[in-house]
Amino acid sequence: MSTSFDTVAALRRPDRIYDGYIFDLDGTVYLGDALLPGSAEAIETVRALGRRTVFLSNNPTRDPQMYADKLAGLGIPTPVADIVNPVVTVPRWLQTHHPEAAVFAIAEEPLLRALRAAGMRLTDRADEIDVVVASYDRGFDYRKLQIAFDALWQHRRARLITSNPDPYCPLAGGRGEPDAAAVVAAIEACTGARCEANLGKPGPEMLATVLGMIGLSAERCLMIGDRLSTDVAMARHAGMDAALVLTGETTLEMLAGTPAAHQPRWVLSGLHEMLPEPVGEDR
Repeated sequence: MSTSFDTVAALRRPDRIYDGYIFDLDGTVYLGDALLPGSAEAIETVRALGRRTVFLSNNPTRDPQMYADKLAGLGIPTPVADIVNPVVTVPRWLQTHHPEAAVFAIAEEPLLRALRAAGMRLTDRADEIDVVVASYDRGFDYRKLQIAFDALWQHRRARLITSNPDPYCPLAGGRGEPDAAAVVAAIEACTGARCEANLGKPGPEMLATVLGMIGLSAERCLMIGDRLSTDVAMARHAGMDAALVLTGETTLEMLAGTPAAHQPRWVLSGLHEMLPEPVGEDR
């Protein structure tokens, strides 16, 4: 039996202007290659008010420059330094925690390139691998699974981490494709190993990186995104207000079935509703 939801009653628009805004990208600012209605205008408004803006994504198949180019093409020029994704957090975490590690990265070229630039030693020799990085990789095959298996199960010397915990990546037109969690699941299933660190949302490394970039305390910021399990969860872990937009993954039906402890403070039909109406002085 289907349930009817009152969209108007469910929507909760922010009642104040925040000092900082942290934006998810796909499903929030744009969907695929199309800018979502009102996104550019809303971001331009908060910037004109002197508010800080940063952007983040769990997608490791693009680097920050690629995101900056895409945002500029959509009319939202953004410095590369204001964009973070696992291409930033994975090398940073490895440099901090395992600087001498031999790394086997199941990943696409943007992340591989960033690991090389960070000075990490990449190898596919199972007997010398210290860390297996399981990422969103559309070239994932049995050979890569075998190398991870040998490093984790046969030699029992490697640790397993992931770039992001997403089970799938949504695509335009209601499609999707398997994401990093599918790679992690395959490796865990055959090795018995467990993933020890998540370097995307809602993990602590991504959170610390974003707060360091924005230069504000969590309570002065608003996280805006379309996923309860990543965007909203990361904000809640930080003690930050979260606004959920209904332009991406999450539907009102999904939201209605979510416990109150995991609900966002605000619910928006789109990014165009991220400011109080009318926009004026802080309240």
